[in-house]
Amino acid sequence: MSVAGRKAEEGEAAAQVKTQEETPLVETPVIEAPVIESPKEMDHEEMQEAYNLSFKNIAEGAVVSGTILKISDSHVVVDVGFKSEGQISLDEFRDDAGNLTIKQGDKVDVLLERTEDKDGHVVVSRQKAERMKIWTALEKVYQDESIITGRVIERVKGGLAVDVGVRAFLPGSQVDLQPTRNLDSWCGQELRMRVIKMNRRRGNIVLSRKAVLEEEHFKLKETTLKELEEGKVVSGIVKNITDYGAFVDLGGIDGLLHITDMSWGRVNHPSDLFKVADEIEVKILKFERLEEKVSLGYKQLSEDPWLSAVERYARD
Repeated sequence: MSVAGRKAEEGEAAAQVKTQEETPLVETPVIEAPVIESPKEMDHEEMQEAYNLSFKNIAEGAVVSGTILKISDSHVVVDVGFKSEGQISLDEFRDDAGNLTIKQGDKVDVLLERTEDKDGHVVVSRQKAERMKIWTALEKVYQDESIITGRVIERVKGGLAVDVGVRAFLPGSQVDLQPTRNLDSWCGQELRMRVIKMNRRRGNIVLSRKAVLEEEHFKLKETTLKELEEGKVVSGIVKNITDYGAFVDLGGIDGLLHITDMSWGRVNHPSDLFKVADEIEVKILKFERLEEKVSLGYKQLSEDPWLSAVERYARD
């Protein structure tokens, strides 16, 4: 090759190198592994400081995962990765029947109360960890306006105490759609409720069953209004009885069954034919959709006996 040819090739190669050097490279971030110094390179104080710093990633008051190392007659020893183990009372791991719910090697969530007590032990609690998780779940229920189920524990001043994982308060005015006089009758019942107020710092939770019933009532009423039409026969439940008739719940909306539309014969009082909670079939005589007024008939389900009497006497 001639000298001129070699110079030309060298020039092209130099240009390519320059181009590569000028092209910016997209670097992939590299996560560096922690550097662990050999004990020979650290004195005793430096080792102790590094050891203590290694536990600061987990703050007191946090829920951490631990492993059960040992179960004694009175305590459970739990390893949470600290320089010493934690001890928890055996009672925190028993169910309502008194049976143990854990075994050696199980993973458990515990609340780190203190990283070290006067004896150098880690102070942890399983019950407090469970309580903290319950509060976190309740906060989400409150924010999402979800429905929660709880069991009524007892009657208290102004309402009911309810177990929803933690103790909560259900005011008497929020138990039902109508005022409830005998609150004791609700004890032991499972209720569907909403959390309407809560304060985690004070440990206060206020519930409402009425809010759930109102929402269900509204949805049921919308459906019923769409289906109602004059002349249609529907089922309902007698809700209230007065001197002039009975109010029948048709599903979120009440209809009036007047005393004159109960029977083709004489009726002294509506209670002679019906009582509260009776499930009956009625005919819709009149339906005012805008006013949401419904007039019902019971006698209209059967033929007017006077008409057949007129025909019978006419034949005779």
